[in-house]
Amino acid sequence: MRPSWSGSISFGLVNVPVALFSATRSERISFNLLHKKDMGRVAYVRKCKFCGKELSQDDIVKGFEVDKDEFVELTDSDFKKAEAAIETGHTIQIIDFVKQDEIDPKFFEAPYYIVPGKNADHIYVLLREALKKTKMVGVARMVFRDREHLAAIKPDGRALMLDTMHFADEINEGDALDIPTENAKVNIRELEMAQKLIGMMSGKFNPDKYKDTYRDALLDLIEKKAKGVEVKAPPRRKTATTNVVDIMSKLKSSLEKSGERTTVKAKAKRSTTATRAKHSVKKKAKAA
Repeated sequence: MRPSWSGSISFGLVNVPVALFSATRSERISFNLLHKKDMGRVAYVRKCKFCGKELSQDDIVKGFEVDKDEFVELTDSDFKKAEAAIETGHTIQIIDFVKQDEIDPKFFEAPYYIVPGKNADHIYVLLREALKKTKMVGVARMVFRDREHLAAIKPDGRALMLDTMHFADEINEGDALDIPTENAKVNIRELEMAQKLIGMMSGKFNPDKYKDTYRDALLDLIEKKAKGVEVKAPPRRKTATTNVVDIMSKLKSSLEKSGERTTVKAKAKRSTTATRAKHSVKKKAKAA
């Protein structure tokens, strides 16, 4: 893997050389745009709107519009000068330590693994363990991909993780959206049943349990079409909004189904435990 960024973490007078590696990867299916008539690939042509000339990558520069159709060109050197001019430079500068639950989840953007540089293992472990003991995260500033980011540094097992974050003025609080008020009243009986349903559907988070079923269905469809098999769409299920009138009946039905599911799980667990016990007894008898 190639690092997405390299530099150092700074807190107080301490500097730790590090590199960032993306903690996620895209599993999206990529498609090509084709000419329907002959299935040829569609090419995107870069063309200047002023002179009409077709351009190569070397002909293209970045520019900022300072007035109507008036631009200032910016080079890679300019971005480096701006980076050098600010306090953080090529450093992840920790400016505060805070409790993680004080940070609203919508501030988080993308996760990265922090990997120590040469001869930096000791100070890396020291920071990781100090964050674990204090149950704090470091709030930092850094320049990454031509812009400054907030970032949160936190321990994750044997690794330090960095989450890039949005600045406060980038967050849309949704005040203009038509959302019910916090003090909107609900029926106590309905609330109790909803809480009971949540309790019956609760469990430990297991990420392996959740699969991209749409991606699997799409790949299956592609495979069948490649073999010349006609694929028919299944009937689409209609999902109507639950009305206030029948919400209690819907909650009751949901509780009954969740109860059935819980019973099946319990029976399966007891059956598995009993089978293991039988095998254990047989094994001991055979050994004796």
